[in-house]
Amino acid sequence: MSFLSKVFGGKKEEKAPSTGEAIQKLRETEEMLIKKQEFLEKKIEQEIAIARKNGTKNKRAAIQALKRKKRYEKQLQQIDGTLSTIEMQREALEGANTNTAVLQTMKSASDALKAAHQHMNVDDVHDMMDDIAEQQDVAREISDAISNPVAFGQDVDEDELERELEELEQEELDKKLLDTLPSTAKELPEVPTEEVATKPKAKQRVDDDDDLEELKAWAL
Repeated sequence: MSFLSKVFGGKKEEKAPSTGEAIQKLRETEEMLIKKQEFLEKKIEQEIAIARKNGTKNKRAAIQALKRKKRYEKQLQQIDGTLSTIEMQREALEGANTNTAVLQTMKSASDALKAAHQHMNVDDVHDMMDDIAEQQDVAREISDAISNPVAFGQDVDEDELERELEELEQEELDKKLLDTLPSTAKELPEVPTEEVATKPKAKQRVDDDDDLEELKAWAL
């Protein structure tokens, strides 16, 4: 508050308008200045027409018209500068208004998040996650146990089973081999079970000698 305001009693400072109100005022001012521009442009066209009309007939009137045209052009130039300034102010306020809305939204979201976290404890959350992981491990173990078939006869010797399988394969191979042989080859003679009687070779040689002596005597 200035010294004169203190002495003579100044008015209380008015509350600053909101960004929305300020933007609306600037837009209204812009519209008013634009209308003023249109009016000045028309006046400039009229003064040019007067100067042309009186250029040869009334030189003084023509010069006065050109002077008025210059003033209108200067006012028009000032309005152009003012409109540029107002436009920049309005854009700045609109940006500030947008930032304010964004910040308010972020503040509301932050408050909501803070309120939600008030009912949570970090340690409790970690404990809950540990419990969930533990229960998942238990469920996985149960699933694995159910999916594995029940084992019966695990005490059987694997080597013995391998040998038995080889014998079965050999029998099957022999059967296929016999099926490929001719039918005559399949009918083999039976092996005699009785012992064949044989004569002693010495006795046979003696009988042959006796027959030879008897032949010789008959020949004499």
